[in-house]
Amino acid sequence: MRAVIQRVSQASVTIDGETVGEIGTGFLVLLGVGSGDSEKQAELLASKVAGLRVFTDENDKMNLSLSSVNGGVLVISNFTLYGDCSHGKRPSFIAAARPETAQPLYEYFCERLACHGVQKVERGVFGADMKVSLLNDGPVTLILDTDRM
Repeated sequence: MRAVIQRVSQASVTIDGETVGEIGTGFLVLLGVGSGDSEKQAELLASKVAGLRVFTDENDKMNLSLSSVNGGVLVISNFTLYGDCSHGKRPSFIAAARPETAQPLYEYFCERLACHGVQKVERGVFGADMKVSLLNDGPVTLILDTDRM
């Protein structure tokens, strides 16, 4: 699994002009599921995201986690994180999991975030054309890949 994590002051996702998910302080997570991924990768990634200490403390050091700041997570499915642009100019998505595999793992990842103490987990709609808005805080942006964890 791959995730692009952005520390945000606020984030939301709309579909056809209707807001379907929004958070204040927390993380916007763009989540990609690879063809070989399983619940093991989803658990590993959820644990890591829930425990990341990238919010600033009273000394202006990145030392606080989501739970320390009562932060939420907005999770957006994003198969394009597995796009391979190494040949030509049109990406290949062969490394991305098929929807029948990816959707349950996306849902499982969201459930595991809650199990790891994230109080507010909001979601987009898997496979939908979504408009995502965010106010990046910092900016702080991290990329996690379970193949490298």
